[in-house]
Amino acid sequence: MLFLYFLVSRSGMPVSYHQELEVAIRSVRVAAHVCRAVQDDMVTPQSLEKKDRSPVTVADFASQAIVCKLLGDVLPDDPVVGEEDAAALRQDEQVHVRDAVAQHVCEVLGDDSLDTNRVLSWIDRGNADGSTGRYWTLDPIDGTKGFLRKEQYAIALALIEHHEVVLGVLGCPNLSVGDQKGALYWAHEGVGAHAAPLWEGTAVPSPVTVSDSTDTSSARFCESVESAHSDQSQSGQIAARLGITNEAVRLDSQAKYAVVARGEADIYMRLPTRADYRENIWDHAAGMAIIQAAGGKVTDITGTQLDFSYGKRLEQNKGIIATNGKLHDQVIEAVSAVVDL
Repeated sequence: MLFLYFLVSRSGMPVSYHQELEVAIRSVRVAAHVCRAVQDDMVTPQSLEKKDRSPVTVADFASQAIVCKLLGDVLPDDPVVGEEDAAALRQDEQVHVRDAVAQHVCEVLGDDSLDTNRVLSWIDRGNADGSTGRYWTLDPIDGTKGFLRKEQYAIALALIEHHEVVLGVLGCPNLSVGDQKGALYWAHEGVGAHAAPLWEGTAVPSPVTVSDSTDTSSARFCESVESAHSDQSQSGQIAARLGITNEAVRLDSQAKYAVVARGEADIYMRLPTRADYRENIWDHAAGMAIIQAAGGKVTDITGTQLDFSYGKRLEQNKGIIATNGKLHDQVIEAVSAVVDL
């Protein structure tokens, strides 16, 4: 199903990322299967009523274990900067969660011989700090409340080299592509973004491009369901300055990046809720790769390029602005008039 993709290295020579793309897509697909299995087994009306987060905890750890395992099989020298750490699972009171993680990983991988310690070691492979010249960054489940509501969430994986995101893959189990539920997006900078059904390994991929909109009055925002993720009162003021009256597209996770990349929305803003807050790299790297390869633009709220040279967080950036590119300068100008930078 995949094409051979090439980038140009800093030396000017073409670089093939075919192997990396193959294993990244496979890893995200298998992780999506384990997330869906946990959701089917553990998310019930009773668990939602009790605000039981154990299903998303199990899925988070199982997803990271699978991605780290499959990446390690093919690219054993590549570090992974993941969101999770298995230390908490090793505590005695976490035995039921630990056993559930191991059980789901074994079932999805089809290997009953795996022991729990081996699964924990795969999770811990995601404990790199981002200090090397090449590493992957992973959010095993982005959009935990969306997962628990059985709405939008994503498995987000990106490859970073020399502080630049060179490859991104998003698996969105509840986002439709065409007439099928479950969407897979991947991209290389400079060669375009592509989409295919998440669950079908033989589907022909289709190119993804941002909207052509140049008029802010007809634009649409893409916003989080959770108001705590961004200052939505300021978003309203910015929309008013831009003349935007269309209802926002609201959904959880980096699926928002996919919606902007495929032209169903034009602007995604993540405005800081605290002056000292800095974004985690795994929350944005894959989505940024998809939008930029689709022809859009992603910066912080000052218009500054995202700087991935500081490890796990975007220490030198404030918030996120993602657009179709054509509206970017207008959005940045409106943000600067509303937000105290």
